Amino acid sequence: MSHRYHYSLVSALLIGLCLFTPYTATSLSTNYYAKTCPNVEKIVRQAVQKKIQQTFVTIPGTLRLFFHDCFVNGCDASVIIQSTSNNKAEKDHPDNLSLAGDGFDTVIKAKAAVDAVPGCTNNVSCADILALATRDVVNLSGGPFWQVELGRLDGLISTATSVNGRLPQPSDDLNRLNSLFASNGLSQAEMVALSGAHTVGFSHCNKFSNRIYGFTPSNPIDPTLNPQFAAQLQSMCPKNVDPRIAVNMDVQSPRVFDNAYYKNLINGKGLFTSDQVLYTDKRTRGIVTSWAQSSQSFKQAFAQSMIRLGRVGVKNSKNGNIRIRCDAFN
Repeated sequence: MSHRYHYSLVSALLIGLCLFTPYTATSLSTNYYAKTCPNVEKIVRQAVQKKIQQTFVTIPGTLRLFFHDCFVNGCDASVIIQSTSNNKAEKDHPDNLSLAGDGFDTVIKAKAAVDAVPGCTNNVSCADILALATRDVVNLSGGPFWQVELGRLDGLISTATSVNGRLPQPSDDLNRLNSLFASNGLSQAEMVALSGAHTVGFSHCNKFSNRIYGFTPSNPIDPTLNPQFAAQLQSMCPKNVDPRIAVNMDVQSPRVFDNAYYKNLINGKGLFTSDQVLYTDKRTRGIVTSWAQSSQSFKQAFAQSMIRLGRVGVKNSKNGNIRIRCDAFN
């Protein structure tokens, strides 16, 4: 690919990210807490840094928590709500059971740190704290920094049934991925950018075992998998493996937020079908190739896509409030 074509493609992608904005939340602003809690970003970042020092799982756990939250009822921290005897909450839906506890704990501890500051107490929503913490875990692991739009309120509803069919699955093809993201006002280019979050974190073996055992009766291994990578996965995930065993999503640099995810796809080392399809399908192959060549372009697109994701389903005073506890309704 020529440099001229490469940069033209990047420019076109970024324009596409900016133009597709049907879910813009005009109530959000980067200085929303300027008067009520002016140091909120510093407070949250310090809490996140402390949590990361305790465990790396904080990074992928928080990032995934934000995505799962926004894709179901909008970015309203409804995924953090604990179930009660009268209500099975989002958190306990099968698609959310693998969410790392450290993601939840990051928000809880950041909320406590914010509320400990006079003037900030009960003035900052859990939804905004989650959005800030997500930006910080990305940035602190080598990813981009972006100005987080604030002013979300916390949702008043959290039900497990609302999760049904709303989250991408490891076996999804491109049509299914595009449909899910479009239902949240996100474009195909934004979907590919946000998929780059798989450059950090891990997955349990049962999420991709169908690709290395019994893919078809005549071909037990998914032919889109790099053969050496498939053998490596089989060694880490033998049949009837302990379901708690996990494998890094990015085989190159699993603890660094970089563009290695896209390089892996080109080499047939995407862990999920929904990852590898971004390269095998011609509709998105050019984007993958572009971001594999330019870390800067990927990070810029990822930051813009996260801003867009953060606008999905924002609650106002009619359907939201600021929770005293992030895991329980007031």
